[in-house]
Amino acid sequence: RRAGWRVCAAAMDWKRSLRDRLAARRAPKKSEQELKDEETELFTKYYMEWKGGRKSGNTSYTNIPRFYYRLPAEDEVLLQKLREESRAVFLQRKSRELLDNEELQNLWFLLDKHQTSPMIGEEAMINYENFLKVGEKAGPKCKQFFTAKIFAKLLHNDPYGRISIMQFFNYVMRKVWLHQTRIGLSLYDVAGQGYLRESDLENYILELIPTLPQLDGLEKSFYSFYVCTAVRKFFFFLDPLRTGKIKIQDILACSFLDDLLELRDEELSKESQETNWFSAPSALRVYGQYLNLDKDHNGMLSKEELSRYGTGTLTNIFLDRVFQECLTYDGEMDYKTYLDFVLALENRKEPAALQYIFKLLDIENKGYLNVFSLNYFFRAIQEQMKIHGQEPVSFQDVKDEIFDMVKPKDPYKISLQDLINSSQGDTVTSILIDLNGFWTYENREVLVASDNDSAADVDDT
Repeated sequence: RRAGWRVCAAAMDWKRSLRDRLAARRAPKKSEQELKDEETELFTKYYMEWKGGRKSGNTSYTNIPRFYYRLPAEDEVLLQKLREESRAVFLQRKSRELLDNEELQNLWFLLDKHQTSPMIGEEAMINYENFLKVGEKAGPKCKQFFTAKIFAKLLHNDPYGRISIMQFFNYVMRKVWLHQTRIGLSLYDVAGQGYLRESDLENYILELIPTLPQLDGLEKSFYSFYVCTAVRKFFFFLDPLRTGKIKIQDILACSFLDDLLELRDEELSKESQETNWFSAPSALRVYGQYLNLDKDHNGMLSKEELSRYGTGTLTNIFLDRVFQECLTYDGEMDYKTYLDFVLALENRKEPAALQYIFKLLDIENKGYLNVFSLNYFFRAIQEQMKIHGQEPVSFQDVKDEIFDMVKPKDPYKISLQDLINSSQGDTVTSILIDLNGFWTYENREVLVASDNDSAADVDDT
């Protein structure tokens, strides 16, 4: 009986083994990815067992969102196109979220309808209760503007706790304009990184020209020079480290874009045009000066040609430094470099302009001006005074006056920051580089008295 039972058991084991083998053959084979996943799972399991089976109770790390996305390489054309298209769709969606003209008109109608009495002068006012009612009726696009924070920001000294309807509407208009402009600039952001390169900004301004009535009279042949003139102001002041790109946020924060878009006004006054760097008269003036200086008509300026700039009283030593430090081609300056030069000398109160001139004055590249560097430049002023038959002024006196004006932290060194903080940077630089600037400073009391006499004569008449 035992022998028979053993034979039976062996037969059962054989049958089971055969059935398992056949079942395994019929089972689908695992893919390479499944085998890799299984291998990873086993490795993790055995690693955790080897580490003592410790399991972390905090698994929040598994929920950390992805924060870095690699930019497509130059040869990944399909990925680049996909990225461009997705950005365009995103910007279009953002543009549709903004208030259009009809919605703005409706907002103004609602604000006017809910104004709160009593009237103070001619200005319509609205209290917080009515402000919230308008927010409910104005639609979802306006919801972001009807908050307690914005109301409090616009609340000033009204005894009834109201805000000006006009001020609020202008606030909304400004916000809408900023978002529209940001979207418009972002369309030219080829890299999609929140900044514009020089070529990007050039394309933006070139395509903007037909929308600016004040530029209707410009010849198309002058467009490239106009664009170069306009772009240089942005890059001179907003890219002090000369990286070749500007943040869109910085463009929106400065007033240059306001000045440029001011040219949409068909009735812009002559005075406003003359003071606006981006106007046609201003651009033609700067380019005309460049052509007048270019006596040999080779499209470039030599040191001798540049020496006639302005009143023709810039010192030779300063001009030498300009050609040593600035980009030149075979010792001559092109229009773009000339624009930087003009922007620096015409805006000497601005930090970016002072940085430009300070670099030229810092002959030892030490990051500060000492008595030696001041004397080095003032000697050229003294020499020019002799040429014009004037008695040279003592450097010691001028040096003491400069240090008194600037009041640097170190009594023997003037840093760029000292110059900026003193608010006397334009005067100090004029004294050191321009005979006419020094003469104006030296005779300031006489000039002030003369201006007062002229004003008195006008009053008498």
